[in-house]
Amino acid sequence: MTLAIALEPAPIETDAYGVVRVSRTRVTLDTVVTAFLEGCTPEEIGEQYPSLQLSDIYLVIGYYLRHRDEVHAYLAERQRQANVIQQEVEQRFNPIGIRERLLARRDRSR
Repeated sequence: MTLAIALEPAPIETDAYGVVRVSRTRVTLDTVVTAFLEGCTPEEIGEQYPSLQLSDIYLVIGYYLRHRDEVHAYLAERQRQANVIQQEVEQRFNPIGIRERLLARRDRSR
């Protein structure tokens, strides 16, 4: 009996917004890679994200290990974008004193 060896493509795809996700799920590449880098095993990642198949988690981690530089560049760009969005939101909606403003609004409506 011979074993048929086939290459398995990484189960990742880019959505309409440019976010890389594990295929057929809403879980991002960022999520899986960050959990892995924080020391989670594939099994632990699967427990945290039950929509992921264990075999897909291993394939995504394998993809990360073979393409570290590209993935790190992608993650850095995602973090940069998140920082820009956070700054824009904080400029529009100043977070300083938010608790006091909300409490005052609550007290006025009573």
